[in-house]
Order: sequence, then C-alpha cells, then structure tokens
Amino acid sequence: MATPEFILRLREKIGHDLLWLIGVTAYVEDAEGRVLLGRRADTGEWALVYGINEPGEEPADTVVREVAEETGVDAEPLELVSVRAADHVTTYANGDRTQYLDLTFTCRIAPGGSSEPRVADDESLEVGWFLPDALPAPLAASTVERMATVAEFRRRSASGDPHALFFRRTVS
Repeated sequence: MATPEFILRLREKIGHDLLWLIGVTAYVEDAEGRVLLGRRADTGEWALVYGINEPGEEPADTVVREVAEETGVDAEPLELVSVRAADHVTTYANGDRTQYLDLTFTCRIAPGGSSEPRVADDESLEVGWFLPDALPAPLAASTVERMATVAEFRRRSASGDPHALFFRRTVS
C-alpha cells in the first residue's frame, strides 16, 4: 500500500492539508455473474477494487492497472456508471487529509486475459469471485453503496433512461 510518488511530492509542499484526489472503482463481473472482491489488508473488509488515478492517466486505464496490480485479473472497462464526490474527508493515521472524486466502472474479464484472481500486492489479504447474493463479510460500506449504484444504473439503463449515469446532487 505504498503511497504514490506524486502524492509524496505534493505532501512535501502542503503537509497534511486537504488533498483532492481522483479515485476509480472497478465492479468486475465474470461470465457467471460473480463479482471480484478483495479483502483489504488495512481494514480486513471485503471491497471492490479501487485506487488512485495517476497524473495524466486515463481513468479507464487506472481501472485496468489497479485490478491487475491487486488481483492479477485482466479487466476491460465497459461503462462509467457513477461520478461522485465523497461526502467526507478521510484523515489517515499520519494526519494526511484527503477527499475523493470516485469514478465507478463496470468491467468484464478482458478477452484472452487472466481470470484467475490471486493476491498480487500488499493491499489484499485474499481475493476472489463472489455471487452478488452470497457476498463475504465484513463488506466495506463504500462497496455496499457502489454495488447498489451499479444495480440502479443497470435498472435505469434497462428501462431506457437516457440519464442512467448516476450523479448525486446535494439539494440545499
């Protein structure tokens, strides 16, 4: 779970001040409808694969990179289903403060790519495929929310809603 070099360089200049970052989440589904999850080393919770967008990196490319780095699975992004700003600031043990803009993508296994999950870095304790009605526990709250968003996106898309991409608006 090494902090990306670009963040370390920024932190040298801004200290623990709030840093706005772009994150991506991958809802990877296999041909049997199972979802790829990893049990996070930092919390022990099961979660969708997510990570931080590097400067100049296309978000869809970040999804592919993060899934491969964390699980060894080769993913192909299909749809952008959600663009959301986190409604909270995360404060890490060292005092660093961040807030995220999350882009959630649905993905499939890339044609000809690896579909065998394995722990591929130090961010996960376990990885695996799970049916949506048989998910492991404990499940990260962000994963519960993002899985519900994917389900809502699919419901809206199937009904022909031209505005299926989910944007959350705060009404004053």
